[in-house]
Amino acid sequence: MKLHMQVLIALGLGLKRNWHIFLGLLLGVGVGIWLHGHSSPILMNVLHFIGQVFIRLIQMVVIPLVISAIVIGITSVSDSNQIGKLGKKMVIYYAIITVAAVCIGLFLASIFKPGLGAAAYINSDVATGIQAQVATTIEAQKGNMLNMFLGFIPKNPLAAVSGGDMLPIIVFMVFFSVALAKVGEINRPFVSFFESVFAATMKITDWIMCFAAPGVFALTAVAVSAFGVDVFASISKYLGVLAIGFGIQLFVVYPIFLKIFSKVPVLMLYAAIAEAMMVAFGTASSSATLPLTIACCEKRGISHKITSFVIPLGATLNMDGTALLQVVAVLFLTQAYGVALTPLMIVEIAVLAIIASSTSAGIPGAGLITIALVLNGLGLSPEQLVAGFAFLFTIERITDMMRTLVNVTSDAVVAAAIADNENEINYDLLNNPENYNDVID
Repeated sequence: MKLHMQVLIALGLGLKRNWHIFLGLLLGVGVGIWLHGHSSPILMNVLHFIGQVFIRLIQMVVIPLVISAIVIGITSVSDSNQIGKLGKKMVIYYAIITVAAVCIGLFLASIFKPGLGAAAYINSDVATGIQAQVATTIEAQKGNMLNMFLGFIPKNPLAAVSGGDMLPIIVFMVFFSVALAKVGEINRPFVSFFESVFAATMKITDWIMCFAAPGVFALTAVAVSAFGVDVFASISKYLGVLAIGFGIQLFVVYPIFLKIFSKVPVLMLYAAIAEAMMVAFGTASSSATLPLTIACCEKRGISHKITSFVIPLGATLNMDGTALLQVVAVLFLTQAYGVALTPLMIVEIAVLAIIASSTSAGIPGAGLITIALVLNGLGLSPEQLVAGFAFLFTIERITDMMRTLVNVTSDAVVAAAIADNENEINYDLLNNPENYNDVID
């Protein structure tokens, strides 16, 4: 099958699953424009309620999602008989490209300031309250760095869970997961429990995303009705910053990475994983794309030994596209609400974005689900930033598709680099697209 046909088929499969999301978005714009010129308090209240339900539902799964993802990720790496050099190299490579993504997001968002266009639509009293709260958080951290880091260690993990204090939860779960990995097979009942929790949480999230169409419809309609169609002009810079950032990651960072750490030709690799890239774009789910990503890599030259180890873990822990999105989204919100950030807070946002992205599930909407962890570092929660989140959700489907494409591509890039390092790649097959086995029949 020719490459262009593979791309078209994969794109068609991806879009088939998400047509209702796009329809919800388009209907939301239409209804919002109508409501902007017509008064309908009852309808507005209903739409506002639906939007709030959607936001609360995605917040509901954050803690079980983070806890179970950390346990599964760490114990699966440590239980593998390939952990040694292979595991260390994988962690280093994923860290390099994720840090690069965060730096790109910080730079672009700081230079172009995408949130300023939305500032005019934020209630001034709410913005003043947000500014005061963040200022209090910053002041509490000044000259008190040791206490700030001490706060990362929970005195009572259960209290941290009940209070939704994400960073102490993550610190405890990392320690606990490493301990589980070290005790050997006796950990299986407990790890199996968290595997069940993760699977159930993903199923719940899948149900929540079935509500995505009315949720996106309601959020879009409320935003457009309040601000008019001009709302899209106010967030066009945000979308542009993300598009530029993702483009730099795909066409600059990954090629340079492959050039430095391997001899894998980036164009051939992209040709080999074309189906996976386009299905990732269409479905906005790296988990849904995972079988196709593995199949593309194995049938085009990368050994099963590498793909079976690196790519599933990457689909769970490596989310550089998500990290870039979260950094830009948080800076968008702080700029929209007029929050002045110190250099220390910017560094904290970057670190928390890396942590939050690595705990995101490979499902639609996960990037905005775990953004609560990053906001927590500023002393904020999504409920306080409803108007700002309405902007983000207005184009969430588009940004979600782009960040998932980057996430899936990065998994294959790291797998290809490690396969090259370990002599586990068939270049005769990789460099000859006409000999590729069909992945989509």
